[in-house]
Amino acid sequence: MTNQNPFASSKHYYEHTEWIEEHISKKFNDCKFSVFHEIPTLDIHIDVYFIQPNKTEFNILLTSGMSTLKMNVPKEVKNYKNYGFAELMILIPKNIEFEKVYSGQNKNDWIISMLKRSAKFPHFYDTWIGNGHTLQADEDMTPYGHDTEFVGSLLLPSVTFEQDITVIKKKGRQINIYTIFPLYKKELEYKIENGYNKFLDLLIKADMKEVLNTNRKSLISKGNIWRKIFRN
Repeated sequence: MTNQNPFASSKHYYEHTEWIEEHISKKFNDCKFSVFHEIPTLDIHIDVYFIQPNKTEFNILLTSGMSTLKMNVPKEVKNYKNYGFAELMILIPKNIEFEKVYSGQNKNDWIISMLKRSAKFPHFYDTWIGNGHTLQADEDMTPYGHDTEFVGSLLLPSVTFEQDITVIKKKGRQINIYTIFPLYKKELEYKIENGYNKFLDLLIKADMKEVLNTNRKSLISKGNIWRKIFRN
Protein backbone atom coordinates (compact mmCIF):
# COMPACT_ATOMS: atom_id res chain seq x y z
CA MET A 1 0.00 0.00 0.00
CA THR A 2 1.38 3.43 -0.93
CA ASN A 3 0.98 6.55 1.17
CA GLN A 4 -1.52 9.05 -0.16
CA ASN A 5 -1.99 12.74 0.43
CA PRO A 6 -4.95 13.05 2.85
CA PHE A 7 -5.81 16.39 1.25
CA ALA A 8 -5.68 15.22 -2.36
CA SER A 9 -9.44 15.56 -2.77
CA SER A 10 -9.64 18.95 -1.00
CA LYS A 11 -10.01 22.15 -2.96
CA HIS A 12 -6.65 23.91 -3.18
CA TYR A 13 -6.12 27.62 -3.62
CA TYR A 14 -2.58 27.50 -5.01
CA GLU A 15 -2.90 31.06 -6.29
CA HIS A 16 -2.68 32.24 -2.67
CA THR A 17 1.05 31.48 -2.61
CA GLU A 18 1.44 33.86 -5.55
CA TRP A 19 -0.63 36.49 -3.74
CA ILE A 20 1.61 36.18 -0.66
CA GLU A 21 4.76 36.62 -2.72
CA GLU A 22 3.22 39.65 -4.42
CA HIS A 23 2.22 41.01 -1.00
CA ILE A 24 5.76 40.65 0.35
CA SER A 25 7.29 42.21 -2.77
CA LYS A 26 4.91 45.17 -2.52
CA LYS A 27 4.96 45.81 1.24
CA PHE A 28 8.65 45.01 1.80
CA ASN A 29 10.07 46.12 -1.54
CA ASP A 30 13.29 47.45 0.01
CA CYS A 31 13.98 44.25 1.95
CA LYS A 32 16.15 41.26 1.36
CA PHE A 33 14.17 38.02 1.60
CA SER A 34 14.70 34.33 1.03
CA VAL A 35 12.59 31.18 1.40
CA PHE A 36 12.98 28.08 3.54
CA HIS A 37 11.36 25.51 1.29
CA GLU A 38 9.34 22.61 2.65
CA ILE A 39 11.02 19.22 2.57
CA PRO A 40 8.96 17.12 0.10
CA THR A 41 5.84 15.92 1.91
CA LEU A 42 2.64 14.06 1.17
CA ASP A 43 0.41 16.49 3.03
CA ILE A 44 0.52 20.31 3.04
CA HIS A 45 3.42 22.20 1.50
CA ILE A 46 4.44 25.01 3.85
CA ASP A 47 7.29 27.34 2.89
CA VAL A 48 8.58 30.05 5.22
CA TYR A 49 9.76 33.45 4.00
CA PHE A 50 12.68 35.04 5.82
CA ILE A 51 12.21 38.80 5.41
CA GLN A 52 15.01 41.12 6.52
CA PRO A 53 13.89 44.78 6.58
CA ASN A 54 16.63 47.40 6.55
CA LYS A 55 14.91 49.94 8.78
CA THR A 56 13.70 47.76 11.66
CA GLU A 57 15.32 46.08 14.64
CA PHE A 58 13.74 42.76 13.72
CA ASN A 59 13.40 40.27 10.89
CA ILE A 60 10.21 38.44 9.93
CA LEU A 61 9.34 34.80 9.32
CA LEU A 62 6.10 34.35 7.37
CA THR A 63 4.43 31.13 6.26
CA SER A 64 3.18 30.49 2.75
CA GLY A 65 0.97 27.51 2.08
CA MET A 66 -1.38 27.40 5.05
CA SER A 67 -3.95 29.36 3.05
CA THR A 68 -3.90 26.97 0.09
CA LEU A 69 -6.56 25.06 2.05
CA LYS A 70 -9.64 26.58 3.64
CA MET A 71 -10.11 26.13 7.38
CA ASN A 72 -13.36 24.75 8.80
CA VAL A 73 -14.73 27.85 10.53
CA PRO A 74 -18.07 27.28 12.33
CA LYS A 75 -20.92 29.36 10.97
CA GLU A 76 -21.63 30.49 14.54
CA VAL A 77 -18.48 32.63 14.37
CA LYS A 78 -19.37 36.23 13.49
CA ASN A 79 -18.35 37.00 9.89
CA TYR A 80 -17.05 33.42 9.62
CA LYS A 81 -16.39 33.79 5.89
CA ASN A 82 -13.54 36.21 6.70
CA TYR A 83 -11.58 33.65 8.72
CA GLY A 84 -11.24 30.70 6.38
CA PHE A 85 -7.73 31.52 5.16
CA ALA A 86 -4.69 32.35 7.27
CA GLU A 87 -0.91 32.49 7.43
CA LEU A 88 1.39 32.90 10.44
CA MET A 89 4.30 35.18 11.18
CA ILE A 90 6.79 35.88 13.94
CA LEU A 91 9.10 38.83 14.45
CA ILE A 92 12.59 37.82 15.52
CA PRO A 93 15.72 39.74 16.63
CA LYS A 94 18.33 40.51 13.99
CA ASN A 95 20.88 38.35 15.79
CA ILE A 96 18.91 35.13 15.28
CA GLU A 97 20.44 33.34 12.31
CA PHE A 98 19.64 30.21 10.35
CA GLU A 99 21.49 27.80 8.10
CA LYS A 100 20.82 28.28 4.39
CA VAL A 101 18.83 25.05 4.23
CA TYR A 102 16.17 24.18 6.81
CA SER A 103 16.55 20.64 8.14
CA GLY A 104 14.65 20.94 11.41
CA GLN A 105 17.79 20.01 13.34
CA ASN A 106 19.90 23.17 13.16
CA LYS A 107 20.11 25.84 15.83
CA ASN A 108 16.98 28.03 15.84
CA ASP A 109 15.19 25.68 13.43
CA TRP A 110 12.57 25.16 16.14
CA ILE A 111 11.18 28.60 15.26
CA ILE A 112 10.58 27.57 11.67
CA SER A 113 9.27 24.17 12.80
CA MET A 114 6.82 25.90 15.16
CA LEU A 115 5.41 27.93 12.27
CA LYS A 116 5.14 24.94 9.96
CA ARG A 117 3.51 22.65 12.50
CA SER A 118 1.09 25.35 13.63
CA ALA A 119 0.14 26.13 10.03
CA LYS A 120 -0.74 22.48 9.38
CA PHE A 121 -2.68 21.95 12.62
CA PRO A 122 -6.14 23.25 11.60
CA HIS A 123 -6.10 21.21 8.40
CA PHE A 124 -5.02 17.97 10.09
CA TYR A 125 -7.82 18.33 12.63
CA ASP A 126 -10.46 19.85 10.32
CA THR A 127 -10.81 22.94 12.50
CA TRP A 128 -9.70 26.57 12.45
CA ILE A 129 -7.41 28.91 14.36
CA GLY A 130 -7.43 32.65 14.85
CA ASN A 131 -6.64 35.37 17.38
CA GLY A 132 -6.66 34.07 20.94
CA HIS A 133 -6.28 30.40 20.02
CA THR A 134 -3.49 28.30 21.54
CA LEU A 135 -1.53 25.41 20.08
CA GLN A 136 0.71 22.77 21.65
CA ALA A 137 3.98 21.51 20.20
CA ASP A 138 2.93 17.95 21.16
CA GLU A 139 0.18 16.31 23.17
CA ASP A 140 2.60 15.69 26.06
CA MET A 141 3.81 19.32 26.01
CA THR A 142 7.37 18.58 24.99
CA PRO A 143 9.24 21.66 23.67
CA TYR A 144 9.38 22.60 20.00
CA GLY A 145 13.08 21.73 19.89
CA HIS A 146 16.12 20.77 21.90
CA ASP A 147 17.28 24.39 22.19
CA THR A 148 14.06 25.89 23.58
CA GLU A 149 11.69 25.42 26.53
CA PHE A 150 8.62 26.75 24.69
CA VAL A 151 5.95 24.06 24.47
CA GLY A 152 3.09 25.91 22.82
CA SER A 153 1.99 29.16 21.27
CA LEU A 154 -0.74 31.78 21.23
CA LEU A 155 -2.06 33.57 18.16
CA LEU A 156 -2.25 37.34 18.53
CA PRO A 157 -3.08 40.35 16.35
CA SER A 158 0.07 42.25 15.41
CA VAL A 159 0.72 45.44 17.36
CA THR A 160 3.59 46.35 15.01
CA PHE A 161 1.80 46.30 11.67
CA GLU A 162 -1.51 47.71 10.47
CA GLN A 163 -4.07 45.71 8.49
CA ASP A 164 -2.51 46.69 5.17
CA ILE A 165 0.27 44.25 6.16
CA THR A 166 -1.67 41.63 8.14
CA VAL A 167 -4.67 41.22 5.84
CA ILE A 168 -4.55 40.30 2.15
CA LYS A 169 -7.78 40.93 0.24
CA LYS A 170 -8.16 39.88 -3.36
CA LYS A 171 -10.93 38.51 -5.58
CA GLY A 172 -13.43 38.47 -2.74
CA ARG A 173 -11.19 36.44 -0.43
CA GLN A 174 -9.35 37.40 2.73
CA ILE A 175 -6.10 35.95 4.10
CA ASN A 176 -5.36 36.90 7.70
CA ILE A 177 -1.78 36.95 8.97
CA TYR A 178 -1.54 36.20 12.69
CA THR A 179 1.42 36.72 15.01
CA ILE A 180 2.53 33.61 16.86
CA PHE A 181 3.70 34.08 20.45
CA PRO A 182 5.60 31.09 21.98
CA LEU A 183 4.53 29.93 25.45
CA TYR A 184 6.13 28.11 28.36
CA LYS A 185 4.27 25.17 29.91
CA LYS A 186 2.82 27.10 32.86
CA GLU A 187 1.78 29.95 30.56
CA LEU A 188 -0.04 27.56 28.25
CA GLU A 189 -1.80 25.93 31.19
CA TYR A 190 -2.75 29.34 32.61
CA LYS A 191 -4.20 30.52 29.32
CA ILE A 192 -6.21 27.33 28.81
CA GLU A 193 -7.64 27.52 32.33
CA ASN A 194 -8.23 31.28 32.56
CA GLY A 195 -8.91 32.32 28.98
CA TYR A 196 -7.51 34.73 26.44
CA ASN A 197 -8.43 38.01 28.15
CA LYS A 198 -6.79 37.04 31.45
CA PHE A 199 -3.61 36.05 29.66
CA LEU A 200 -3.72 39.23 27.61
CA ASP A 201 -3.75 41.15 30.91
CA LEU A 202 -0.48 39.44 31.83
CA LEU A 203 1.08 40.44 28.50
CA ILE A 204 0.01 44.05 28.95
CA LYS A 205 1.16 44.21 32.57
CA ALA A 206 4.59 42.85 31.60
CA ASP A 207 4.77 45.25 28.64
CA MET A 208 5.65 42.24 26.52
CA LYS A 209 7.01 43.05 23.07
CA GLU A 210 5.94 41.38 19.85
CA VAL A 211 9.53 40.56 18.87
CA LEU A 212 10.56 37.09 20.05
CA ASN A 213 12.68 36.98 23.21
CA THR A 214 14.10 33.48 23.54
CA ASN A 215 15.46 34.26 27.03
CA ARG A 216 12.41 35.90 28.56
CA LYS A 217 11.12 34.81 31.97
CA SER A 218 7.77 33.10 32.30
CA LEU A 219 4.80 35.40 32.90
CA ILE A 220 3.51 32.92 35.47
CA SER A 221 5.40 33.56 38.68
CA LYS A 222 4.90 31.94 42.09
CA GLY A 223 2.98 35.08 43.02
CA ASN A 224 0.48 34.40 40.26
CA ILE A 225 0.01 30.83 41.50
CA TRP A 226 -0.47 31.80 45.16
CA ARG A 227 -2.97 34.50 44.28
CA LYS A 228 -4.91 31.94 42.29
CA ILE A 229 -4.92 29.47 45.23
CA PHE A 230 -6.15 32.06 47.74
CA ARG A 231 -8.73 33.41 45.29
CA ASN A 232 -10.20 29.92 45.00
